Amino acid sequence: MKIAGTLFFVAASQFILALIVAEALYPDYSISVNYISDLGVGPSWAVFNFSVFLMGTLMLVGVYFLQRAVRFRVLTVLLILTAIGAMGVCVFTESSGSAHTVVSAIAFLFGALSAIVSYRLVKSPFSPLAIILGLTALAALTLFGTGNYLGLGKGGMERMILYPILTWGVGFGAYLIGQNDSKTT
Repeated sequence: MKIAGTLFFVAASQFILALIVAEALYPDYSISVNYISDLGVGPSWAVFNFSVFLMGTLMLVGVYFLQRAVRFRVLTVLLILTAIGAMGVCVFTESSGSAHTVVSAIAFLFGALSAIVSYRLVKSPFSPLAIILGLTALAALTLFGTGNYLGLGKGGMERMILYPILTWGVGFGAYLIGQNDSKTT
């Protein structure tokens, strides 16, 4: 589980840092006005696209090691779909139209569901936090899908989907790192 945890931790952490770098490299980028994926077609495209693809790749490898340590097929499938969606975000940039919308929705939806379902694998106090983070992302995804941005703008609401998922990813990775590998839940 330590290898899986390390991979999940690095996947989410490097993307958080790369997202900040990409935003800084993009002139006049607004976290309220711009979509996150604008970073994948603008001046910071290389940083963003490499990082989101790396996140998905590290997640896929992490799922392999997680599955070897614990048999939790539902979480495995959800994490694989999340990783494929993340990788698809850079393969189908927002200039791809509806294909980008689909892969983004896959990454967001299954990332949020992964957080919620992971409560069965992790113990308190992280288990209720995982549920709260996943539900927060799902609520934000619903609001985003209906165009209700609560004054945050489209980019701000999109971040209310992404940030809870990334926070869970870092926490989930750290949780797994701290577990005894001989444990099979």
